Amino acid sequence: MNFKNLAMWGIIVFLTIGLYNMFKNPSANLNNSVSKVNFSTFLNEVENGRVVQVEIKGNNINGVLSDGNKFSTYSPNDPNLIEKLSDKGVSITAAPLDEKMPSLFGVLLSWFPMLLLIAVWIFFMRQMQGGKGGAMGFGRSKAKMMNELKGKVTFNDVAGVEEAKEEVEEVVEFLKDPRKFSRLGGKIPRGCLLVGPPGTGKTLLARAIAGEAGVPFFTISGSDFVEMFVGVGAARVRDMFEQGRKSAPCLIFIDEIDAVGRQRGAGLGGGNDEREQTLNSLLVEMDGFDGHEGVIIIAATNRPDVLDNALLRPGRFDRQVVIDLPDLEGREQILKVHAKKIKLCDDVELLSLARATSGFSGADLANLLNEGALIAARHRKSAVERIDLDDAREKISFGRERRRVMDDEDRKIIAYHEAGHAIIQAVVDDGLLPIHKVTIIPRGQSLGSTMFTPKKDILNHSKRRVLNQICCAMGGRAAEEIEIGDVTSGAAGDIRMATNIARSMVCDWGMSDLGMISFGDKQDQVFLGKELSRAQNYSEETAQKIDLAIKNVIDDQYNRSKDILSENIDALNATAEALLEYETIEGKHVHEILEHGKIISEVTKAVEKQAEVEQAEEESSKADQEDEVEDIDPGSEPAGVPA
Repeated sequence: MNFKNLAMWGIIVFLTIGLYNMFKNPSANLNNSVSKVNFSTFLNEVENGRVVQVEIKGNNINGVLSDGNKFSTYSPNDPNLIEKLSDKGVSITAAPLDEKMPSLFGVLLSWFPMLLLIAVWIFFMRQMQGGKGGAMGFGRSKAKMMNELKGKVTFNDVAGVEEAKEEVEEVVEFLKDPRKFSRLGGKIPRGCLLVGPPGTGKTLLARAIAGEAGVPFFTISGSDFVEMFVGVGAARVRDMFEQGRKSAPCLIFIDEIDAVGRQRGAGLGGGNDEREQTLNSLLVEMDGFDGHEGVIIIAATNRPDVLDNALLRPGRFDRQVVIDLPDLEGREQILKVHAKKIKLCDDVELLSLARATSGFSGADLANLLNEGALIAARHRKSAVERIDLDDAREKISFGRERRRVMDDEDRKIIAYHEAGHAIIQAVVDDGLLPIHKVTIIPRGQSLGSTMFTPKKDILNHSKRRVLNQICCAMGGRAAEEIEIGDVTSGAAGDIRMATNIARSMVCDWGMSDLGMISFGDKQDQVFLGKELSRAQNYSEETAQKIDLAIKNVIDDQYNRSKDILSENIDALNATAEALLEYETIEGKHVHEILEHGKIISEVTKAVEKQAEVEQAEEESSKADQEDEVEDIDPGSEPAGVPA
């Protein structure tokens, strides 16, 4: 039992005793009531001989009449009163006035309202001055200390980032044995900045460092420093480092540090805003006159380009650890880690699944296995099969299927649009990006999809492959123009993607007639957090040439796509008809149409597949109901009824 509980019970006992003392003696003698009379009446009764006995206490007189009734009166200073009473034979009893001090309970009871107000005032003052959750505890750090025993993470739980783990192992060794470095005169980096795209495991790696080192681990988000009150962020930074010094050696992890570490002097509010004051306090604490020996700062961000240069210099975050998207081997290791908690069938090959998930982050891979498990559970399977993981990958990459009612005209337009993409990709592909599936079933924001499965991780973009991508993107619009005789808005996304690729070819990659020149300073607007425009460091004449070069690239590939479709017009028609019939076909079916003019292998209709799914869900629901019925024995008592 803590102090608060003891204090609460003390207050309850105190109030109980007080109420008991107040109401335990309502009146000692209800039958013998005392009547008050005035002094003149009292004198008349004395003269008439009706007063038998009196008790004098100061100026208060209590007495008894001859008929047994009691009375009380107040007497002025009458010097002849005693003589009158003696002459009438009245029994006189005198006692001094009761001047005892009031009881402690009486004093406390009279002061109870004031004491209650004082107690409430003290409580709120303590809340304002101390404690993270206080009513006015703005300047207290919101850093949370992680419990090592609960959810401890080690390097075995982190996969796919072997190079990053090797870099941070020095930090772990320093925390375990600081003398190993100090005896040689070396100093461990004071700060480590984990850089990488979202979902690559930056936070998990920081927790693993703390788990391996076995030291206190404080975690806080960069947005926790920002408040509406001036000076709160700087105060929280100072308090955070003060907590770290008390627990040294320790780790302080700041997630999304770009919320407070953005470049100074580049904003709408000038150089005196609250965020910059917070950053200044962070810079001083990390490398100021007051050292923080034993306190290592680890921060994570996916926007290192917007961080202030003073934050990245040696002595502060002097080591940057890049955590990039995992490669093939890394994805396989990540899948193995997450697959330990999921029951997989024997036909599931994690290596094949890793090849099919190029560009997936660690979080995406974990979500892939989880979605596959949910799909298998919905179909009432005993284990997760490969087809469940394929459906989960398509759901994550392209969105969930949306059954929309479309008329024949819309279905025909979408079928030819997707058939145009598929035919061109099948013709121009060099084996690196084969077709996985073509469908006219709406997914996500698109009315149809042509899905590709990379054979390997694409690290470099050659000019030939980039032009093939633009040509494939233009295939949908070209097919509409050739077969429908009109164009629709369905190619908006394709045009946007082709334009971005062509602009990068001209301005960044030097893949145009303008030469190997980089046009435009592609620098983000740091105060808004996104790129609004390129800083134009070229003339208006050059800008016109750039626009013309981009247009020429797109026009050339559009004409090329129309030529390819015209040469394979029969395959285009056959693919569109197959899509109208089956709604979804695989990449091998497209190649069969190009080679043989028709589909040879078996195709499962999407409608039949949906019916199978609904039937499996219906059977699962019936089985669940039967299991519930079977669990109740005939004649048994309902739950909660005693036997």
